[in-house]
Amino acid sequence: MEYRTRRERRFEEVESSLPNIKMTPAVDHRPSITTRLLSYLGPYNPAPHPITPNDEVWLFDNTAYRTADNKWQAEFVTAEFDQKTGEEVSSVVADVAEKVGLGKGDAAEATIQKRLMPFVQAELPARVVRVDFAGRKELKLGPGGRNGITSDTRGVVEFKNGEVVSTIARVPRGATGILKMSTVFAEPEGWSLISDIDDTIKITMTSDPIGILRSTFVSEPTPIQGMPELYKFIHTTLSPSAPFFYLSASPYNLYRFLRNFREKYYPQGTIILRDANWMNLSGLLSNLTLGTEAYKVDRMEKINSWLPKRKMICIGDSTQSDPEAYGEIYRKHEGWVKFILIRKVTDIAEVGIQEKNEPKRFEAAFKGIPTDAWHVFETPEECYQIIKDVVAKYP
Repeated sequence: MEYRTRRERRFEEVESSLPNIKMTPAVDHRPSITTRLLSYLGPYNPAPHPITPNDEVWLFDNTAYRTADNKWQAEFVTAEFDQKTGEEVSSVVADVAEKVGLGKGDAAEATIQKRLMPFVQAELPARVVRVDFAGRKELKLGPGGRNGITSDTRGVVEFKNGEVVSTIARVPRGATGILKMSTVFAEPEGWSLISDIDDTIKITMTSDPIGILRSTFVSEPTPIQGMPELYKFIHTTLSPSAPFFYLSASPYNLYRFLRNFREKYYPQGTIILRDANWMNLSGLLSNLTLGTEAYKVDRMEKINSWLPKRKMICIGDSTQSDPEAYGEIYRKHEGWVKFILIRKVTDIAEVGIQEKNEPKRFEAAFKGIPTDAWHVFETPEECYQIIKDVVAKYP
């Protein structure tokens, strides 16, 4: 189905016409050949580098959970860029503007350039970031791998269930980025929610290549009508301490963009994105349209390893492989997922394959799953009573 959508909507034609993004050399010639070679070792790199005043550091919000021996820990993810690179992006901006139908010199080009920057800045491998966790513990994160991403599981001090604490990056003056992150504490039991982002809670047009470019680089990020109110209701009904996970096939380069969107419209939660990287914008389109089922199942497996006793509600939409991914995880971890909601995108005839909304597609995706454990909806209003009933069924 993914390949048919790409063929009918001419994804490859658009991808091949997008500009190559050439990495601007760092002002101090970083990283060196030696650094690049050692970066293959990831966290075992014997010669890591500290953060410098020329770096940009992103800290990603996360969720703390209890281990089998009842201790708290969390996965800390960071990304490091060279803030002095990516400044010469005028040709890329002009190309994207042309693709989405903007005239030369349009005011929206400033927005395009701002959102393109995380894609054109040089990623910095082998960086070590030191952070202050909740003012009570210093953590050393990294060194990162070749894609400039660090991923470390660290023990943390104890806080109450549902409490949100802040972590601050300790960086030299001049370093920029997302230098503050939030950690929500989640006890082993209770409710939780896993939600897709694109075309489930945010208009992205994932079945249309030009629509993806426009919604990502030009348009003000727009929530699906009625979904912010529904998520606020779900958050209150499940429990104000219920951890939310926002799972998207978008690349990590869009984290700041999506985090700002979530903070404006939806409850606090951990945003999980693909850590793929590339030097061509076609990667954005392929990430959102290829291999999404396997990717999302893999990420949900990780969430299950953190919170296997939680009662999960999964919400997605019909434009991507959310039904198939949720169906697979339901069957694989019996009893973990209590209910699945799928938003039927009713304008699918304009942006994708009609079969995506046919009943037989959902019946196949949810084969072997009780019919009272999933529902396909067209309007958020349909879901309020369903959520009430699910919570009442599993007190």
